[in-house]
Amino acid sequence: MHGPAMSGWLLMALCGVTGAYCLLRMRSGTEEERRTARAEAVMGFGMAAMAAPAAVFPPPMWGWAVYVVLFGAAALRGLWFARRRGHHLHHLVGSLAMVYMALGMAPGSGAAAHGAGGTQGAHGGHQMTQVAGGVPLLTGMLLVYYAAYVLRSGTRLIPVAAAGPAERPIGSGWGARPELTLACRLTMGIAMFAMLLTL
Repeated sequence: MHGPAMSGWLLMALCGVTGAYCLLRMRSGTEEERRTARAEAVMGFGMAAMAAPAAVFPPPMWGWAVYVVLFGAAALRGLWFARRRGHHLHHLVGSLAMVYMALGMAPGSGAAAHGAGGTQGAHGGHQMTQVAGGVPLLTGMLLVYYAAYVLRSGTRLIPVAAAGPAERPIGSGWGARPELTLACRLTMGIAMFAMLLTL
C-alpha cells in the first residue's frame, strides 16, 4: 500500500485481527454463517497483506496477479451465493474492489509507477498515460459506497433500549457475538475506504 507507513501498519493490524476473529466465527453458527465468516476471513487477511507498507515490504512483481486471481475467484463465489442472501452482494463489491486495487499495483499502471519512485514516468512525465489512483469515477463510486456502508454499519452499533434482558444462547462464545461481527465488518469497511483513498 502506498502512503504513510504508520497508516499501513495500523490497517495491516486491524485487518489481520479482523481476519482472525472471522476464523473464530467459523467454529460456530449455521452453515451460512460459517460460509460468510470464511469469505470475510479471506477478505480480512487479503486486505492485511495488501495494506503492508510498500516501503517496508515491497510486493513482488507478480503479487498483483495473485490478488487478481484470489479476489476474482472470491467475486465469482460472492456472485453465486448472492442469489440466496443479500450480504453476499457486499462481498462481491469488496472482492471486485480488491481486484481493482490489485490491478493498480500491476507493473506499468499509474499507481505502481507513482509508488515506485514518486515520479511521473519516463522523460519527466511525457510518456505517462495513466494517473495514480485508477479511474477517478470508479474510485469515487467505491468511496461513496464504502462511506455509506460504514455509516450504516456504525448506526447499527448504537445501542437501543431493549424490551427485556438480552438472551444469549447457552454455550455461545466470542464467535457468536453479533455486535463483534458487526464491528469487524465496520472495521473492514473503514479499512477499504482508507485503502481506496491511498490508491
